[in-house]
Amino acid sequence: MGQSSSPLMSPADAAAYAKRDLGHFGPDASLACEEIGDGNLNYIFRIRETGSGRSLIVKQAGATARISDEFAVSPDRNRIEYEILRLQNELAPGLVPEVYHYDPENNCLAMEDLSDHRIMRDALLDREQFPRFADDASTFLARTQLLTSDLAMDPKEKKRRVARFVNPDPCQITEDLIYTEPFNDVRGRNAVFPPNADFVARELYGDPELRRETAELKLDFMTAAESLIHGDLHTGSIFVRRDSTKMIDPEFAFYGPKGFDLGMCVANLIFAWANVHAVAESAEARSRQAAYLEETVTQLLSGFDEKWRVLWDEHVRETVASYDGVKAWYLNRLLADAAGVAGLELCRRIVGIAQVKDMTSIADPDRRQSAERACLATAKRLIVQRDAVRSGRDYLEPLREAADTHGLT
Repeated sequence: MGQSSSPLMSPADAAAYAKRDLGHFGPDASLACEEIGDGNLNYIFRIRETGSGRSLIVKQAGATARISDEFAVSPDRNRIEYEILRLQNELAPGLVPEVYHYDPENNCLAMEDLSDHRIMRDALLDREQFPRFADDASTFLARTQLLTSDLAMDPKEKKRRVARFVNPDPCQITEDLIYTEPFNDVRGRNAVFPPNADFVARELYGDPELRRETAELKLDFMTAAESLIHGDLHTGSIFVRRDSTKMIDPEFAFYGPKGFDLGMCVANLIFAWANVHAVAESAEARSRQAAYLEETVTQLLSGFDEKWRVLWDEHVRETVASYDGVKAWYLNRLLADAAGVAGLELCRRIVGIAQVKDMTSIADPDRRQSAERACLATAKRLIVQRDAVRSGRDYLEPLREAADTHGLT
C-alpha cells in the first residue's frame, strides 16, 4: 500500500490533480495553488478556487525526507495518516482536520484547509495566547491514549490495530534522532550550537547515568505497544485559533509508549517559555507570556489527569485493571513516561539535526547559550528523575531553577 513511485508534484500538477481526480472543484474552476510545506518530510499544497474561495490541502509523500536523503520513509505513512485522522476524529471530535481522500497511487492525501488557524509554534513566538488550548489538548491526549489501549479495547481488535499501524521508517527516525544521537552523536549528524559544544559533550555525551536512562526509555519505545500515539505532537504539528485547536500530521503514528505524546507536547511549551525569557521585548511582555505558558503547562497536566481518571472509570473493561492500586500504578507509569519523553525532546531539538525556531531564532548568542543550557539542564532532571514528575509544578520548578542557574532569567 502507498508504495508507488509516482513523481512529486509541482503546484501546477497539484491544481490539475485536484480538479481532475478529487471532485472538490468543478471542471471549469479557476484554481490557484501554492506549495506551503516547510516541514521535514512532505510536500504540501494549498489549492483555492479564485471565485468561491473554496480550498483544500493536498499532501504528497516522497520516498525520502525533505530534511535529508539519508532518511528513507515509506510513502505508506500517508495511508496511516489518513486512517489515523479519521480514527482520531471519532475519539476526539473536532480536534483534527477533516480528511477527504487518500490516493495510494500518487501517495496523496486531501484534507481540510486550516488557513484560518496558525501553526502554534509561530503564534507563540509572536506572543499570542490561546485560552482553549490546554483544555482541548488534554481532551485529545486523554481520549486517544486510553481509548486505544488494552484497557478499553477488545484485545483481539487492539492487536489487529497494532499490526495495521506498524510504521517502521518513522519509528526508525524517532529512535535515531530522539533516543540515540543526542546522547552520543554516533552518526555525526548533530548540529550543536558552538558555544555549547563543551557543555553538551560533558552533560549529555559524558554522563553515564543519563545515557543509561535514555537506553531504558529507547527500549520502552521500541517494545511497548500500549496506545495508538500521534508520534510527533509538537507545537509545529498543532494549528490554533483562540476558539479552536487542531492536531495535524500524525504520519509518525503507531502503537507505542503511553506517555509519548503528552511529554512531547509539554517539552515544546517549555521551548516557548525559554524563548520568551531570551528575547522578550520588555519585562512586562516576558512576565505576561511566561505566566500564560506556565498556566498552560499546569492546566494541560491537571486536565489530562482529571479526564484520564474519568475515562478509566467509564471505559476500562480489562478485568485486572479493577484490582486495588492498578489505576494509580498505571497513571504513575504514564506520567513518568511523559516526563522522560519531554526530556528527550528538549535534548534532541537543541542538539540534533531537526531543531526548532524557538532556539535557532534567538539572535543574541549569549542569550541562546543560556536558553539552551537551561532547557538541557531541565531535560536531564526530567529524564533521570522522571518517576517523581507528576504535575505541571514538577516541570516548572526545575525549569525555573535551571533558568536562574544559567542566566536566562
